[in-house]
Amino acid sequence: MVPVLQLFARDVPAMAFPSGADVLQVLWCPLLHSEHDQHSPVPVLRWRSAADPADRPLLDTAPRPYEFDDQYVPRPCVIHPTETVEYPNWDMPEGLSERVGKWSEEMEESCGISYYDAFTTQQTKIGGYPGWTQPPNWPHCTCGSRMEHLLTISASESCGRWLPVEERARPGCGWEIPDKPELQHDSHEMIMGDGGGIYVFVCRTCPTWPTVHRYDC
Repeated sequence: MVPVLQLFARDVPAMAFPSGADVLQVLWCPLLHSEHDQHSPVPVLRWRSAADPADRPLLDTAPRPYEFDDQYVPRPCVIHPTETVEYPNWDMPEGLSERVGKWSEEMEESCGISYYDAFTTQQTKIGGYPGWTQPPNWPHCTCGSRMEHLLTISASESCGRWLPVEERARPGCGWEIPDKPELQHDSHEMIMGDGGGIYVFVCRTCPTWPTVHRYDC
């Protein structure tokens, strides 16, 4: 298993943690698992307390697995949480989706930014809507409840540091990653197929908070 994401409750105050936990760790096996019918890594979540003593001494660097697909082994990097309000992309009724699509075209013609650039996010995120690249595939828990989107690990981060679209043209912003290879350290460098994403869902109705994942690209 390789570590993919670690979040502290203090850094994401809007996110609910189980009682007694203030750290979320996401790991996965960096190989494709076709038996899950998604041909993707299988994420495993660990809810922990930062106050718990470590079982063994902390390592300076995570050990490399002996067998792996390098598309699913992240380069060590840090996150800079940014709170935002987003709206759905695929997750809209058909009639509304058509209206938004037409309005998006008009918006892009007039100001150069579409609805999907300005109001949805494809990046790695907590909460919000899944950044589907394929039609939505929401899971249901065994209790019958539709599960809620907990987090997305997105290949869109592999281009470098994320910025809101309207800030990317600002001089010196560092968005022009191809021209500034020294800034690529801000990227996790995972491609995930053809620019895909792994979406983790949770059921908070059940006391054990079961999770499942979806993958598309």
